[in-house]
Amino acid sequence: MQANWISKIVAFAVIGMAAVSGTGNLAYAQSDEATLDRRLPSSQTEIKMSLSPLVKQTAPAVVNIYTKKVVEQRQRTPFFNDPFFKQFFGDRFGGAFGAPRQRVERSLGSGVIVSGDGTVVTNHHVIAGASEIRVVLHDNREFDADLVGSDERTDLAVLKLRDVDKELPAIPFGDSDAVEVGDLVLAIGNPFGVGQTVTSGIVSALARAGVTGQDYQSFIQTDAAINPGNSGGALVDIDGNLIGVNSAIFTKSGGSNGIGFAVPANMVKVVMRGLISGDLRRPWLGAAGQAVTADLAASLELDRPHGVLINRVRTGSPAERGGLQSGDVVIAVNGLAVDNPNELKFRIATLELNGEATLAVLRRGREVTLAMPLEVAPEIPARDESIIDGRNPFSGTKIANMNPALADELGIDTLSEGVIILAVARDSLARRTRLKAGDYIVEVNGEPITSVARFKEVIRAGERSRDWKIAVKRDGKVLTGDFTL
Repeated sequence: MQANWISKIVAFAVIGMAAVSGTGNLAYAQSDEATLDRRLPSSQTEIKMSLSPLVKQTAPAVVNIYTKKVVEQRQRTPFFNDPFFKQFFGDRFGGAFGAPRQRVERSLGSGVIVSGDGTVVTNHHVIAGASEIRVVLHDNREFDADLVGSDERTDLAVLKLRDVDKELPAIPFGDSDAVEVGDLVLAIGNPFGVGQTVTSGIVSALARAGVTGQDYQSFIQTDAAINPGNSGGALVDIDGNLIGVNSAIFTKSGGSNGIGFAVPANMVKVVMRGLISGDLRRPWLGAAGQAVTADLAASLELDRPHGVLINRVRTGSPAERGGLQSGDVVIAVNGLAVDNPNELKFRIATLELNGEATLAVLRRGREVTLAMPLEVAPEIPARDESIIDGRNPFSGTKIANMNPALADELGIDTLSEGVIILAVARDSLARRTRLKAGDYIVEVNGEPITSVARFKEVIRAGERSRDWKIAVKRDGKVLTGDFTL
């Protein structure tokens, strides 16, 4: 019944656009009358057809989230805000005379009740750093909320409302893998703080990546208007199921330009379960690859560019044990197509641990099926995190052995190896040496660095000398320097 009235709404919209867009389009509409069943509404009931029943079903489960965050701000004498004084003294000198004071920042966003007991999902960036979280329901009831957990890498967070005395309205999860381009959707949230707002549109694209800084990206794209304040709100399908959590927009003005992005519901479910259980771990592939371009497709004798060309497989990884090889082209995971490395990573990350993933692979012109175990990234070798002090160019750094688990936490290539700098202290020798977090230590005084233990040996030997020669890898390039301390 619902599908029937929705199809009629769409038909009326298409006919209406054709009728007002010029004689050429009108002629086209007239030539296709049989397909569109072009006629006047036959009753008041048909005239009143609306998405209102769907809104009434879903809107009560979408909430407004108000947060308060206390930040410290250094109070300065007004003289040092003057450009004339800044020219001579800069910001640091003025800051030395200012006493820190606390300032309260308030922000707003949206969220979705996914369980009648008051479990709410929203975006990480909506509640990040909040000291207080207040949630207002559709019927104006207000609740304080506790943060169950948040995951910056997927920009998701889970809240639990306090003192819930009766079951709350909730939106059931849908299967975001079943969503198709062209599906009708509603976006519900609190844009600009004006109050709950509903916008409609269609799914305009799937598996969008490179939109935000998060490293698990396979967004649902929609043209339903999404604006600041909509973050954390619901993207629902025509059956009233939650298919995504609105997370980002593409904009040059700060407002909606008709391109919004939502975290797919299947990822939301995995992250929510992990945050509630306190054990948010994801399967890892243990291989790296690249999207298949037209040139690669031609060289590999593929019928078209699709899939991910594997160029590295880590020894002992799930990928290797599942039979994946360099040169294979992964085209699907559990029957779902993948066309770029981000999508492949996303598909693996949404699966349950301790099971198996079925990979469809093109190998030397033939399609083969592989069964890959689903396991967490291992802590091999041990991190051996260490703070470096003493008189050496690395004094003030925190370093560690890179391993797949650490790489996964940092959101970088899980095949990375070596000794990485995790942090650099302010006003340290390392800061003056211009070392940065993320640098890999390649050599010290001509000695290759393969582990934290080996690094410490070389540092101890070098501290008898004032002269240092170091090499670090940054953004894929090796940088060298000579220092006298």
